[in-house]
Amino acid sequence: MIRVLLAEDQGMMRGALALLLGLEEDIEVVAQVGAGDEILPAALEARPDVALLDIELPGLSGLDAAAELRVRCPGCRVLILTTFGRPGYLRRAMEAGAAGFLVKDGPVEELAVAIRRVLAGETVIDPALAAAALSAGPNPLTAREADVLNAAADGATVADIAGRVHLSESTVRNYLSAAIGKTGTRNRMEAVRAARRQGWL
Repeated sequence: MIRVLLAEDQGMMRGALALLLGLEEDIEVVAQVGAGDEILPAALEARPDVALLDIELPGLSGLDAAAELRVRCPGCRVLILTTFGRPGYLRRAMEAGAAGFLVKDGPVEELAVAIRRVLAGETVIDPALAAAALSAGPNPLTAREADVLNAAADGATVADIAGRVHLSESTVRNYLSAAIGKTGTRNRMEAVRAARRQGWL
């Protein structure tokens, strides 16, 4: 049996996925969680072969959890399943060690096949998303620029952002200016929206 951990914050979707995967003769859902910070403890306890993770989760993103699993549960293969097929998310998922990336609007049979394939050592990526990621190019933001943009997302002042990321106000202004330029936007809030749309944040 293929042991699967399922991380999905919407209870109905999580239950439906568990039910559908449970109909497969060779798949058993051994753990279900609704928050990102529950993934690692559940994986350490249930020892799944494959972790099926949503990206947008409370507590910790599926991408951050994937990176944790790579270190703490190296035998567990990660398959990202998300509503948001953003090229930047795909790149970040691969960097975090994910073995697959699918969008939620595909048929459940495809998901079961993908689970078997990642367990067999293959990498499975939604073809349309792979093409989009190639055409989008790499994330132009440095890690620091991304940190500053994230800190700016709630409309914080430059002084607030500086306090959050432990930088001087002038350095924060420089990073914001660079991020605005790289995203081709007019202000920091537009830059945040553009970067999120691409999956860079």
